Amino acid sequence: MKDPSDNPLWMYFFYSHNTMKSWFQYRVDAILRSLAVFLREATGIIVIYITLTKFDDIGGWNIDELLFLFSLIFITYGILIIFFTGLRDFENIIYDGSFDRLILRPRGLLFQVIASNSDWFAAIGHGGLGIVLFIYSAGRVNIHWNTITILYYLAAVLGGVLIQGAMFLVFAILSFFIVKASKAQELIYWNMRKFSGYPISIFPKFVQYMMMYVVPFAFVNYFPAQYLLRKDDMHQYPEIYLYITPLIGIAMYFIAYLFWRYSIKFYKSTGT
Repeated sequence: MKDPSDNPLWMYFFYSHNTMKSWFQYRVDAILRSLAVFLREATGIIVIYITLTKFDDIGGWNIDELLFLFSLIFITYGILIIFFTGLRDFENIIYDGSFDRLILRPRGLLFQVIASNSDWFAAIGHGGLGIVLFIYSAGRVNIHWNTITILYYLAAVLGGVLIQGAMFLVFAILSFFIVKASKAQELIYWNMRKFSGYPISIFPKFVQYMMMYVVPFAFVNYFPAQYLLRKDDMHQYPEIYLYITPLIGIAMYFIAYLFWRYSIKFYKSTGT
């Protein structure tokens, strides 16, 4: 009889099950911490909402359309962090010596890093807020939901997850070469993410190029939202951008994976 541990999918769910048990060992604490993440992020959205009620729109986007943009950011991050917490926190794995233990195990290194941890509090907090924003805004922004738009939306969410996962993988790889790669992650990923709740057309060209070609958050939410909403400011960009979020996600993650395979040879243990 074939050993189920030879099945990567079975092994992933085995890892995830154990991780979930550890995160939810104390259920009241887990609920409160998840709620704290939800409220922390929701507070920022409420402040933005109150501020935007003073304006009719921003760059031609009304408040409901902006909330739809935000919903994509939170939903994709909520899914992302279930699978890629190990990459987000990779610097810690290097410093505490956990990565050395992973090297000695008969499993793929990247698989172990990805499967070994999931930030369920962030997943529930961000993902829950994203779902709330989606439910509130999706019915108010005149999207005609049918089989095609639903499939497009699901593909765009998957592409957005892979785009951000590829970015986390690149930042993880930097830990092989530089001290405190998390500083680069903070500077590039988290700071650029703050712009992504707004239409990129309102920003200077430099920021627009950064969000399309360097840290491509525009393909996580702006262009997918444009496919569904067709706002006037889309005329500034090639129409093909509306359709390629999943392809960009797959391509970015594949290239980042090849970079991982090349860079792993430069790893040196911290000795801890």
